[in-house]
Amino acid sequence: MTTTGDQQLVKRINRSVLLRLLRSRPGLSRARLAQESGLTKSTVSLLVRELLDDGWLSESGAPVPGDGLGRPSTPLVINVGVRALVGIEIAVEVVRVAAVSLQGELLHSASEPLADSQPAAACRQAAALVAQAHARLAPRGLALAGIGVGVPGAVDDASGLVRFAPNLGWRNVDLLPLLTEALAAAGVPPVPIQLQNEADAAALGEYEFAPGGESEDPLIFVNCDVGVGAGIVLNDRLFVGAQGMAGEIGHTILQVDGPRCSCGRRGCAEAFFGSHVLGRPGADLGRAAALLGVLLQNLWVTFNPRVIVVGGDSCAAHPQLLEQALDAVENFADAAGMPAPQLRAARYGALAPAVGAAAFVLHEYLRPMHPGASARRAQQAQKSRRTQKASAA
Repeated sequence: MTTTGDQQLVKRINRSVLLRLLRSRPGLSRARLAQESGLTKSTVSLLVRELLDDGWLSESGAPVPGDGLGRPSTPLVINVGVRALVGIEIAVEVVRVAAVSLQGELLHSASEPLADSQPAAACRQAAALVAQAHARLAPRGLALAGIGVGVPGAVDDASGLVRFAPNLGWRNVDLLPLLTEALAAAGVPPVPIQLQNEADAAALGEYEFAPGGESEDPLIFVNCDVGVGAGIVLNDRLFVGAQGMAGEIGHTILQVDGPRCSCGRRGCAEAFFGSHVLGRPGADLGRAAALLGVLLQNLWVTFNPRVIVVGGDSCAAHPQLLEQALDAVENFADAAGMPAPQLRAARYGALAPAVGAAAFVLHEYLRPMHPGASARRAQQAQKSRRTQKASAA
């Protein structure tokens, strides 16, 4: 039996199909959208009208001749002048906020040293920066479509808890309610909120905002900051593991009798090329680069990605670290007689996790067939914000 909920889900799926086609191939007409999507022309016409009315799409320029003898076709594009996405990174030493368009254009960014690592205080600081971003976007006619937040720890997708963020001293922190309250107090309008590990978020930013809409699946993002982590995009989705722990590569052992890590073990990746380690006098940058190369090659042969992206403060402060590590991977590839994956630095530099957190909002919206726990949490958070707003009134 078909229910109203089923019909709404089908509509969301079909809308997302059209949006994703136009993100990757702007300028398609209604007729071409019908051909590419497999939807009927009448369905596409109805959905396009809704998307135009909702501000997701705009008609680009004058009609062009169609494929046949029919009426000229009107090119359609994503409307970047109506909605904006905001991403937050709560890092060990800094809070960053980035606002981007639906196509990944950076519209605004700000960063401050993290004043207090207590969860509620960190959320208040982040909310103040989001309020500033919103104040910049509103005069440009840009509505806030959603907020994503990335944190340096394992996020349990089922519960929404930050299970373990050792460098912040967090364990089993329910961050979304704290952030929801802080955003409301800062005067930010109620919108969906998403939460994810910061390396996972950065991976999505690289993936969703790839130039020309080219597919870079599978993609791995390696974040070398105070901690070291990886985000993995596999089959068009984040691979997070059973408890959100996938990609916690900072505590993989690279040398059994190596230097002691903050986790208490010896020889972890973080103990060689975490930013605090490389900032010490006499840090062995050559050794760090060689071992980063080992880590990257291990990720390559484990996941066989199309692209590996590397970013974080360690790479920003020591450009030769990444250069030498990528050379090491190429040497491994030559020795094996195999082509290495594409290896490159993060497109958004230090803002990669914040931009990625913003991209996570869009990623979830465009994939309604896999709503996941994070989308349900976002809906609950939005409902909570509306309840708070009504109570305040």
